[in-house]
Amino acid sequence: MFAQERHNAIVRFVRERRRLTFSELQEQVNVSAATLRRDLTELESAGAIIRVHGGVLDPGYVRAEVSFDERILRNSHAKKAIARKAASLVPSGSTVIIDAGSTCLETAKALLNRADLRIITHSVAVLAAAMHAEASVVSLGGELRKVSGALVGGTALGSLEVLRVNVAFLSASGLLAEEGCFTTELSEAEIKKNILSRASRKILLADSTKWQNPSTVRFADWEDFDDWVTDAAPSAAELKRFRESGVEVHIPQ
Repeated sequence: MFAQERHNAIVRFVRERRRLTFSELQEQVNVSAATLRRDLTELESAGAIIRVHGGVLDPGYVRAEVSFDERILRNSHAKKAIARKAASLVPSGSTVIIDAGSTCLETAKALLNRADLRIITHSVAVLAAAMHAEASVVSLGGELRKVSGALVGGTALGSLEVLRVNVAFLSASGLLAEEGCFTTELSEAEIKKNILSRASRKILLADSTKWQNPSTVRFADWEDFDDWVTDAAPSAAELKRFRESGVEVHIPQ
């Protein structure tokens, strides 16, 4: 393979995966470590990739938060399956708070026709979907972050201070086995932390593309959650660690 062909292949793999370790990338392009390091140096100089300790990142993933509309389209089949499983975990008569996020939106759609529920949210997309809902729906209010469709800031935080809910569904932009759950922005991290403090049962909704793919701001440890609903199981060793942390992992059938 010529150098330009390798460079094109490397950029394609990084765009698809967003984050790759050096060994993963070396396996994909099948070259020596020295050759790959030279390639990465040239690609980084051209701005095509970002090198980090032990791997590479997609510059678009690091520098720009993906729009909410684009997130809805990504991995949509898995998100719908996660939503169906998540909705089945909600007992009748519950008060449920639903975070902003594309998987949370799918879960809200699965719950809005249940007249036995009260749903609280700061997601504009969930509120729009609730126009003809059977469930009782309450908005937290706040300042709109257009990129995520989330209402944030002092008004939303103030509303959360007086609430107590049975179930909370939260999204994450990235996950790390050793560190926990990440989001892209500090104002949304504050909302998520406060939601966790107001719920009896805390359920994380995140598909497998988020796994070992951290974002900018860590908002929770694994121990902060009771459940994680995802589309593919982590390794047996990781599942054991989750159980020891008190987190039950649910995989849709």
